[in-house]
Amino acid sequence: MSSLLSVRNLSLSLAGSIDVLSDISFDIKKNSTVLLSGKNGSGKSMLLRTLKGLIPFQKGSISLDGKNVTRNSSYRNTHIALVFQDTETQIVGQSVRKDLLFGLQNTGISKSESHERIEQVASLLDITHLLERRPMQLSGGEKRRVAIGGVLVMNPQLIFLDEPFANLDYPGIRQVLLSILALQKNGTTVIIATHEVEKVAFHCDTMMIMEKGRIETAGPARTVLENAADYDIKIPSHRGEPLDFEELTYLS
Repeated sequence: MSSLLSVRNLSLSLAGSIDVLSDISFDIKKNSTVLLSGKNGSGKSMLLRTLKGLIPFQKGSISLDGKNVTRNSSYRNTHIALVFQDTETQIVGQSVRKDLLFGLQNTGISKSESHERIEQVASLLDITHLLERRPMQLSGGEKRRVAIGGVLVMNPQLIFLDEPFANLDYPGIRQVLLSILALQKNGTTVIIATHEVEKVAFHCDTMMIMEKGRIETAGPARTVLENAADYDIKIPSHRGEPLDFEELTYLS
């Protein structure tokens, strides 16, 4: 598999001197699911926002599908989708259908193609039955699936999910996990930023751990998790023994 996203020596300082991201380099393969973990404040959200093009950086390079997009933040903003932790800020339509349509308007896409995309995405994420509902009446898990749908209809090359399990109950977590599996089946490349590794690690190909704005370790998820405790990432245990890799999911 070829790399979809390549990052080299990315660094970001705020106020001219405060290092937020420091010398970050990694590659993300096409059609992969990546777990980006680390304690709160380690720089996960800042990294996603910078890669998308929302925050300018001082040093480094970014390539997307072989195209150098280092100084083309508008291109990255268009081709990389980000679902924020607070999904309600991304839901603007008076109905789920209108919300999914919102991003497609004024793009030159025909009404028929827009309708087709909405139906396809709604089917993929199992939200067809919600299309005529008012978003604010939905559960937390349903809102997050709608937010994912809202970016997926735009056909991005890459999707970032920032703390997708935050403030969700058990049914909501399962709904989001099923959406992630649907994205995998669809061939979508996904980066999931979360410290709640026990909910999703089993479904990820690769894992990266951040600490103080750096990527401290990266590799196959199963391998990286063996040393996760070194970075204060706790794996739940049963009778004193950490859960096996296959148990790190809420779908079992």
